[in-house]
This record gives sequence, structure tokens and C-alpha cells, in this order.
Amino acid sequence: MQSFQRTMAAGSMMFVVLGGPTAAQTMRAADVFALSSPSFNDGGYLGIKNAGNNPANPNCLGDNVSPPLQWSGVPKDTKSFALIMVDLQGRAGQGVDHWVAYGIPASVTGFAEGEISKPSEKFVGGKGITGVGTYLGPCAPPGSLRHYAFTLIATDLDPKELPPGLTRDELLSKLVGHGKDATALIGLFSHP
Repeated sequence: MQSFQRTMAAGSMMFVVLGGPTAAQTMRAADVFALSSPSFNDGGYLGIKNAGNNPANPNCLGDNVSPPLQWSGVPKDTKSFALIMVDLQGRAGQGVDHWVAYGIPASVTGFAEGEISKPSEKFVGGKGITGVGTYLGPCAPPGSLRHYAFTLIATDLDPKELPPGLTRDELLSKLVGHGKDATALIGLFSHP
């Protein structure tokens, strides 16, 4: 009898595996708040064109073209998003804020390649390491592999509620009690 039960259980598992996800599993996956990019996978490499471009810094040797970003599974009653890009290993593990943005309307579901490299009506620019509110790509020192975290936060704040120029710490303090959910995407970059 136990052998029959094991055989039936194995057969059921095989059916589930070969039959693909159930409708409930597919629905749950669609409901998950997720950030992605068509140009790199989570834990994949950002391109050299995505690296920062600053002649004063020899570690910034790219074109500063922001990668395309998209999101789905937005939490119910979201009014706006905040999006932060941080070099997690920068400043000896204290992190370097490459981009701080917020006031992204709930109707926005992503940004095209290069779109966040310049000011836009789609977001309010905060203040990153360079003091500007637009994207600054990776500027990794030679011989290092850096992890760049893109964190998207769904909020219940009106898109025009917060003033421009907030640092990451200032933004996060203003989001206390207003965050609905968050998702992240990691891009790797190594100085060629």
C-alpha cells in the first residue's frame, strides 16, 4: 500500500511538473510586485553604455545611458512610486546614491532606455552623489565588481506631494507610514 501511495504521489508530482503552473500559481505570480529590465536580468551585468560619464572621474567611462526599467503587479491604491539606485559597496559599504527619484505617477509602468538620464515630467528628481536628480551610471574602480540596487517603492502619496532635491535619507524618512510595498533589481558592473 505504501508503495502504491508513493507511486501515486510521484505521478501527481510529475503531472504538476509536466503540466506547468496551475491557474492559481499563474495568478499569484502576476500579482507579485516586480521590477525588471529587458536589457539585464536580476543579478546580470549592466552594459558599458550604462556606466557613468564624467571626465573628472576616470572610473566613469561609459555613456550614462540609463537602462530600460519596467514594473508590474502594482499594489492596490498606489498613488506614486519612488525609485532609488545605490552602489551597495561604494564608500566602503556605506553605499553611494546614484539616483533618487519619486513622485512617479501610478500610471507610469516603466522608463525607456535613456529616459531617466535627463529630467522628465514623469519623476521628481532627488539628490544623488552628484547633487542632480537624474541617473548616474556605475563608476566602479578597476578590479572591483559592484552591485547596483534599483529599489522601487509603491506609496500612497500624491505624485506632487514631495519637493524636489531630497536625498535618499530624507526621502525614506518622508515615506514612513506611506510605503505600500517595495521590489528591487540588482545590476552588476565591473570596470573593464
